[in-house]
Amino acid sequence: MSGSVAAYTPRSPALQLFSLKGRHVLLTGGSRGIGAAIAIGLAEAGALVCVAQRDINNPKTVDVIRAKGLEARMIACDLANANAARRVFQEALDIMDGRIDILVNCGGILRRNDSLLVSEDEWDTVKTIQIAKSRTGLIINAHSLQVLDVNLKSLFFICQAAGRHMVPRKSGKIINIASINSFVGGENHSPYSASKGGVSQLTKALSNEWAKHNVQVNAIAPGYVATDMNVELRSDAQKTAAMIVDCPAGRWGTPEDYAGPAVFLASDASQYVSGEVLVVDGGYLGK
Repeated sequence: MSGSVAAYTPRSPALQLFSLKGRHVLLTGGSRGIGAAIAIGLAEAGALVCVAQRDINNPKTVDVIRAKGLEARMIACDLANANAARRVFQEALDIMDGRIDILVNCGGILRRNDSLLVSEDEWDTVKTIQIAKSRTGLIINAHSLQVLDVNLKSLFFICQAAGRHMVPRKSGKIINIASINSFVGGENHSPYSASKGGVSQLTKALSNEWAKHNVQVNAIAPGYVATDMNVELRSDAQKTAAMIVDCPAGRWGTPEDYAGPAVFLASDASQYVSGEVLVVDGGYLGK
């Protein structure tokens, strides 16, 4: 493979370059927020999307795609479990006719705390509570999720499995979701910032190895986005106002702001783009 080179951008009409018709996608973390918007966007561009998520009792994203007359599939994967992360790519292959053209890693978790107060246990673990309704009342499930395992370790092993599939085929696209905290430290979430800095550098490292095999590895770095992850931050009126002032776009991002960039990086339009961390933040880092 020493003489391998990336494929040239097709000589096609510009809009045709963005079509994902016939492409197969595996996307993690697609049950809500940015992941859900990207999954829907890729499906609308013509791809068959398989959404991997911890809670398979929440088919909302797949239901939205199917309601548009498009096809989508769903499998279970708990990114806090490294063995599950190692298996998920093969499990997706088994239900995607043995071919995955595009991998999108959207799964991620965050907990806010002053760095002076972060314990070893808290560095490792975010505890979440999931509440569901049943006929007999409320069901409360507590989950302990390891920040670096979910945000970085599992992401690497899914990328590795994708590379083992894509490199021999000499074709593939991998899109990781980084963060503006890949570039700036932020405040009160040092484990999260550390993990997202790792995602940015891992993206570049994999690109260095696989671009010559026609596998483009890129990342999207969201700015401040109005999702469930930022509910606590958005509830602080003073901080929210200051952030909007600092953002040239004058508003929070929305999940829908990320569907278009993902389609671009998943398509033939980005054939010569690799190792890039595409910042989508309303101009925040440009000030």
